[in-house]
Amino acid sequence: MTDQPRTAPMPAARTPAAEDLAPLPLTAVTLAPDSELGAWQRLNRERTLPHVVERLETSGVMDNLRRVAGTSSADYRGFNFADSDLHKTLEAIAWEAARVPSDQPWEDFVESAAALLTQVQREDGYLYSHVQGHDDQEAWRDMRWGHELYVLGHLIQAAVARSRATGNDDLLAVARRFADLAVREFGPNSARMDGYCGHPEIETALVELHRHTGEQAYLATASAMVERRGTGALGTGPFESAYHQDHAPIRDAREATGHAVRQLYLNAGVADVVAESADAGLTAALDAQWRTAHGSKEYVTGGMGSRHKDESFGDPFELPPDRAYAETCAAIASFQWNWRMLLASGQARHADAMERALLNGIASSTGVDGVRFFYSNPLQLRSGHDGASEYSPSERLDWFACACCPPNLARLVASLGGYVATGSERSARVHLYGSGEIRIGATTLTVDTRYPWDGTVRIAVAGPLETLTLRVPSWSTEATVEIDGTSASALPDADGYVRVGVHDGAVVTLALPMPVELLAPHPRVDAVRGSVALRRGPLVYCIEQTDLPPGVAVEDIRLDPSTPVRTGPALASLRTEVTLLTEAIVRSADGEPLATFAPRSSHRADASGMLPGRINLRAIPYARWANRAAGAMRVWIPLDEEATRA
Repeated sequence: MTDQPRTAPMPAARTPAAEDLAPLPLTAVTLAPDSELGAWQRLNRERTLPHVVERLETSGVMDNLRRVAGTSSADYRGFNFADSDLHKTLEAIAWEAARVPSDQPWEDFVESAAALLTQVQREDGYLYSHVQGHDDQEAWRDMRWGHELYVLGHLIQAAVARSRATGNDDLLAVARRFADLAVREFGPNSARMDGYCGHPEIETALVELHRHTGEQAYLATASAMVERRGTGALGTGPFESAYHQDHAPIRDAREATGHAVRQLYLNAGVADVVAESADAGLTAALDAQWRTAHGSKEYVTGGMGSRHKDESFGDPFELPPDRAYAETCAAIASFQWNWRMLLASGQARHADAMERALLNGIASSTGVDGVRFFYSNPLQLRSGHDGASEYSPSERLDWFACACCPPNLARLVASLGGYVATGSERSARVHLYGSGEIRIGATTLTVDTRYPWDGTVRIAVAGPLETLTLRVPSWSTEATVEIDGTSASALPDADGYVRVGVHDGAVVTLALPMPVELLAPHPRVDAVRGSVALRRGPLVYCIEQTDLPPGVAVEDIRLDPSTPVRTGPALASLRTEVTLLTEAIVRSADGEPLATFAPRSSHRADASGMLPGRINLRAIPYARWANRAAGAMRVWIPLDEEATRA
C-alpha cells in the first residue's frame, strides 16, 4: 500500500461542501489560556491527561497488555474493551503534541506503549489483549459483544492523530496491520453476514485511515459494514437488536433509537462514508435521524439518552430530568456527528448543537479540578438520592469500571481548536467563539471575546481575506454586526450565518445580546410540564442545595414568572464569571400526602405552620454543579401556580 503525502493535523480531514468549510489544521487555531475553551484545554493538559495516564496503570489496562507479552503475571482486569482506554489516551496525547509541539512530556510513555503494542500484536495483525490473554477466547467469535473492531477503531484514530501531529508512524504501522486484517476478514468481498461490530466506531476510523493513507480498501470496508448493518445478523439477547444498531438497514432507519452512544458513533461513521461517496440515500437517512434526535430526544443541555436501561434513547419527548442518563460519551459522539454534518451542509444548526453539548452536557462531566468525572449527567438530583452506583452518583468519581468517558474527554478537549473555524485563503467561517488566533493561509484572525459569559465578539483581520462568515446562534434574536465601526446587516442567511466583506486591517464586531431567558419545555415533555429552565446565551443554569437556606429543599422552590432574573457576581472557585439571581417562592411539602385535593389554597400553611415565603435564589451554570458539595440540584424549576394565575 502506498501512502499519499501527510495531511496536516486535524481530527477529521474530510472534503468540505464549500471552500469556507474546509477543515483547518489543529495548529491553525490557538485558544487564549484565559478563555473558556483555552482554560479547559489547560486544565486538560495539566490535570486530566496526567490523571488518565496514571489510571491506565492502576486500572490494569497496561498490565493486560504486558500479560500477553509475558512481562506481567497479573490477572486480566476490566471490561473486554479496556484496550480502548489506552488508545483514546494516545489520541489525546497526539493532539496535545500538535497543540504544544515544543513540550511533549508524554513522548516516552507513547513510545513505550507503541513498543508494547508491537510486541503483543500477532503475526497476522490481530491485537486485542482480552482474547489474546485468555486461552478459551477466539478471535472474531462474538461480533455482537466482542468489541474487537471498536478497539481497532480507537487504535486507528490514535495512530492517525500521532502520524499527523508528530510525523511518527510507529503507532500507524501497528494500526495498519490490524486494519489490513480487518479488511481481509470483513471487506466488501467477505462472505460474513455479521461482518460489522456490535459497537459502531470502526466505520469513522476506517474512513479517516483512508483519507490519511489514500488506501481505498479502508473506505470500501467501512462502506460494506454500513450496508450490512441492520440485517439482524448479530442476533439478540440479553438486549434487543436496536441496542446494537442492528434493527433496521441504515437507509431505512429514520429514528434515533437504541444505545445512544452506538447510534451517534454510527451516524458519525455514516456521515464520513457519505462525504466520500455523496450517497443521497444515506444523506436522507442521516437528516431524518438528526431531526428525531434533536427534535424530540435531546435534553436542553445537549445530553442524549433518557434511559438508564440499555443506556438508550427513549420515546419521543421522553426526557425525565432526574432519570436522564445523558452519558458523557453520548454527548461527545453527538458533537462528533454534528461536526461532520456541519462540514457537509454548512448549516448553523449543527454548530448550535455542538456548542449546546460542549458548554453544557459535556462540560458538566468534568469537575473544576480536572480529575473527577460524571458518567451520566442528570438534569436533577433529588434530596436523599442514593448515589452508590457509579452510573448515577451524587458526586463525580475519579474513574469508572467502564472508563470510556475520561479518556474520551481528554481527546476531545485536546483537539478543540480543530472545531472552531474552517476556511480557505479567501474566505473563513467561525463556528465556535473564544479568544485566540485563527491562522488561514496568509491571514490571521485575532478574536477577542469573553464568550460564553459575554456576547461581544471582536475579530481583527490581518491579511488578504475577502469574506468572513460568522454563526448567529439560534438563541440570539437581536444580533448586530459592525465593520470598522460601521453597522452592517446582521440578518443571518438560511443556514444561520452572517457574511461580511472584509479587508486587511478590518475589525468586525459581532454583538450577541444575552438576556436571561425562561425556557418552557415542549408541551409533550410531561416530566417537566409547568417548569422552566434558566438560560443565558448558550449556557443552561441550575439551582443547588448548597445555595439554599437551612431547611429549604430544592424540591420546594418555585419561580414567579413576573419576578425578574438578573445577572449576579462571579464565583471564582467555580470558574464562573456570571451567576443568576432572583427571588423565589418556597412552598414546603413536608408532611404532605402523596395525593391530595386540588386546587390548593395559596394561603394554606405548610406542615410547620408557616405560610409560603420568599428567598433570594442564586443559579449557577449547569456545567459547574456538584463542585462544592454533594446535594440536590435541578435545571427545570416549577413555576408557582398561584403566582402564574395572578
